[in-house]
Amino acid sequence: MSRSPALIAHDTALQALRAQLVAQPDGSPIRLAKPTSNLFRFREPPPANALDVSAFAGVLHVDPDARIAEVGGMTTYEDLVDATLPHGLMPTVVPQLKTITLGGAVAGLGIESTSFRAGMPHEAVLEMEILTPDGDVVLARPDNEHRELFRGFPNSYGTLGYALRLRIELAPTRPFVALRHVGYGSAAACADAITEVCADPAVDFVDGTVFADNELYLTIGTFTDQAPRVSDYTGRQIYYKSVRDRAEDVLTIRDYLWRWDTDWFWCSQALGVQHPLVRRLWPRRYLRSDVYRRIVALDRRYGLSAKVDRLLGNPEREPVIQDVEVPVERLAEFLDFFDTEIGIRPVWLCPVTLRESTGWPLYPMRPGRLFVNVGFWATVPTRPGQPAGHHNRLIEEKVTELGGHKSLYSDSYFTEDEFWLRYDGETYRKLKETYDPNGRLPDLYAKCVGNQ
Repeated sequence: MSRSPALIAHDTALQALRAQLVAQPDGSPIRLAKPTSNLFRFREPPPANALDVSAFAGVLHVDPDARIAEVGGMTTYEDLVDATLPHGLMPTVVPQLKTITLGGAVAGLGIESTSFRAGMPHEAVLEMEILTPDGDVVLARPDNEHRELFRGFPNSYGTLGYALRLRIELAPTRPFVALRHVGYGSAAACADAITEVCADPAVDFVDGTVFADNELYLTIGTFTDQAPRVSDYTGRQIYYKSVRDRAEDVLTIRDYLWRWDTDWFWCSQALGVQHPLVRRLWPRRYLRSDVYRRIVALDRRYGLSAKVDRLLGNPEREPVIQDVEVPVERLAEFLDFFDTEIGIRPVWLCPVTLRESTGWPLYPMRPGRLFVNVGFWATVPTRPGQPAGHHNRLIEEKVTELGGHKSLYSDSYFTEDEFWLRYDGETYRKLKETYDPNGRLPDLYAKCVGNQ
């Protein structure tokens, strides 16, 4: 069978990348030269010899009849959505931020408002072409000799290799999404409603926003072909504020998928971007999560906010930037703890049920059970004598107590024994011995807790 020009170019780039990797001296750290990141484990910029993976940032092919796409691992979801929507298709799960890459979402997990039915992005993957740390290229599928790597790759965060090409399933779309924002006066009532709504086959999208312990909303979305009017939250108007102000709304499918990106959920407020005057002056093309993330990265690197707080005599602040999953029946208990010990608002809710019955070993959620992702991204003041990571550690302990799980894209404080109990150290070590026997990449604990 003849190969397309895009796939031929991909093969050529793959050989060049392998040569780059093999040429690196033994013991030298392996890093990717990526222009963007959605991790909140901030590290020094990549070294000069970082692997150039820019050639793997593109959609290779979309088959609208089979509803399948072949995609470079460094392709952003923004570009992937732009390639699939003209065919009336979308990825089964589209993580909230435009510059999340497909390979990143698979290696580091992802979630969005279709996850109550479609699970996570890696559950739509049919095969992955993975570059291992020693320069080998393997094709991992659920039914071939690399099936253990296929199942163990999700939540490995680039410590077993890099996905350079993925073949994924797509889902059909319609032009518009009609929204209902339904309010609840307690977390218990909201949790009950989540269970009920997620069982409704007529519902296409579900997520929620918590503004206070007695003010919670579920946003229930359904596809529709027609809309008498549509809202626009890509400029002056701010999407999360509409959740309180409008009982019903309609967005184009593209604007719905990126409704959270314009203001980084609500986090742009901390950067002053929601002030009416700033909003008028800020160019629309820079109302994007990747712009805000770069600002935060600069602030972390130079400690600007911390210096200002010290000058003003304000207490030190601890970043509490996390996504956790708790069983839906324990949601109210978690939110009560969170109000008492942490106190961040708003908070995002997103129900998720794993689609695959066998589960995924490095993120051992029970298949078929409804969980709720709780996302919170802010800083909280610390009191004298509290150790580093005090609030994050409380969250880790509570989530474990409730039978939940914590994503690893941000700071973690588990001991090594605690970590491997939660993320299947036995399976991980076997994969590491097979695919990185020389230890050219840090292990999962060293990367996600030690920040190597």
